[in-house]
Amino acid sequence: MAILRCNFFSDALQLSTSMTVILPQKTYTQIGMAGAGGSREKLPTLYLLHGLSDDDTIWTRRTSVERYAASYGLAIVMPNVHRSFYVDMAYGGRYWTFLSEELPALARSFFPLSAEREDNFAAGLSMGGYGAMKWALSRPDALAAAASLSGAVDIAAKRRDPEPWLKPALDLAFGERELTGTEHDLFALLDAVDRSAGPKPKLYQACGTEDFLYPDNVAFRDACRRTSLDTSYEEGPGGHDWAYWDAKIQDVLRWLPIR
Repeated sequence: MAILRCNFFSDALQLSTSMTVILPQKTYTQIGMAGAGGSREKLPTLYLLHGLSDDDTIWTRRTSVERYAASYGLAIVMPNVHRSFYVDMAYGGRYWTFLSEELPALARSFFPLSAEREDNFAAGLSMGGYGAMKWALSRPDALAAAASLSGAVDIAAKRRDPEPWLKPALDLAFGERELTGTEHDLFALLDAVDRSAGPKPKLYQACGTEDFLYPDNVAFRDACRRTSLDTSYEEGPGGHDWAYWDAKIQDVLRWLPIR
């Protein structure tokens, strides 16, 4: 695998930013890890999203995702979005526009990545789990699958009754508005996709039973089960920590519908 830190300018954000990218490499003499190169001209791509306190380097620093992905022939793109909740912020940058429009186009101009829906996926942890689900449910024409690990999946509830440490970030991202039923509400987006005649993404959700976001994840799981979408849910012992996410990203890679 090749790991690249890519610094570039974003017109959507009007500033310089970065992404970390893992690209497959076929190897024959590497000890301890078999590398599979991309078998196609354009690579399937996982956009792997970070949480509230992290940046684009965090997945490679806290997990062995490079090693786990080596046999899949998959590119992984990890953007830096700061504390934006992956939205066009009320007081800040246009991170939803950056994520859903500018980032894929730029990444495909830099690297040999497929633009076909069936080759594009998103996953993330905590805030990134929310971002991955929002992307797939808002743009089911662009992503074939999305996975949330310990995701902040009930953002409307968090906006109504936020923990004190979380309120400043929510205020900057969403302002003071009520989020139920809006374009930021995963439950409303899920219902809209279920009722639509268009493509429907596969969804994967996992959360530890000791996680403070566990009740929200159970509620979203139940909402998913009431739809016609292809959804998977896993729970078990675990908190809001990297030991859990390091284990579960392996399950996500196995679950992805890579052609």
